[in-house]
Amino acid sequence: MKLNNGLEIPSLGFGTYLSKNEEVKAAVLAALEAGYRHIDTAMIYENEEGVGEAITASGVPREEIFLTTKLWNEDIRNGNAEEALKLSLKKLQLDYVDLYLIHWPAKGYVKAWDQMIQLQKQGLIKSIGVSNFNPHHLEDLEPSGVVPAVNQIECHPKLQQNELLAYCNERDIVVQAWGPLMQAKLFEDETLKAIGAQYGKSTAQVMLRWHLQRGVNALPKSVTPSRIKANYEIFDFELSADDMAKITAMNEDQRVGPDPETFDF
Repeated sequence: MKLNNGLEIPSLGFGTYLSKNEEVKAAVLAALEAGYRHIDTAMIYENEEGVGEAITASGVPREEIFLTTKLWNEDIRNGNAEEALKLSLKKLQLDYVDLYLIHWPAKGYVKAWDQMIQLQKQGLIKSIGVSNFNPHHLEDLEPSGVVPAVNQIECHPKLQQNELLAYCNERDIVVQAWGPLMQAKLFEDETLKAIGAQYGKSTAQVMLRWHLQRGVNALPKSVTPSRIKANYEIFDFELSADDMAKITAMNEDQRVGPDPETFDF
């Protein structure tokens, strides 16, 4: 996928939330072996060291890997973007990150955004973006003159975020889906199982394909090598318009994570 600054991001990424260092190292190595070149982490996940060790150990050239990490809320509130980024880089054993995101719209996010613009100019970040931002949060960043490259949000068949997706599409902001499989809550869904049976694919593969076909960048996570591999095997089929419509009809605006308007951490 093309970002609004001319750079590219792999359309399918590998999420590492809730995976600690030793576990995440093995998982990221399995993901890179399966073909993933887009790895997503965050300071608050407490696994940047393991992600960095996996990247180093993989033998995959650094320029082939798209690495995302995130600025946590306390650092946003305290104006510590530069210190936080440099600590993340040290843990990751990297000279730069491909994408740095404001993790939540915590108080101080406008100042943090201005700091990130400067860090990007220094070459420590290739692209800057946000996570869990609604339109009014994005509008607060407009005076900077820099449009976020990415907005990473909770998104899955039960929370399709259609209005926010349209808003971002109009502004060339790539939407990334965290929790794209609704944290395994839809694996036994009868609609998805019936669709998958037509293509010889699992419900997880159907959901990931649905994200891609609607232009959303998906970040599935797993620590099981077979599932990591299966989640990547979605580029050999295409959902019909009818099957896309069936999934679209599943929307209930149902969250499994915090609401950006009411989070309290």
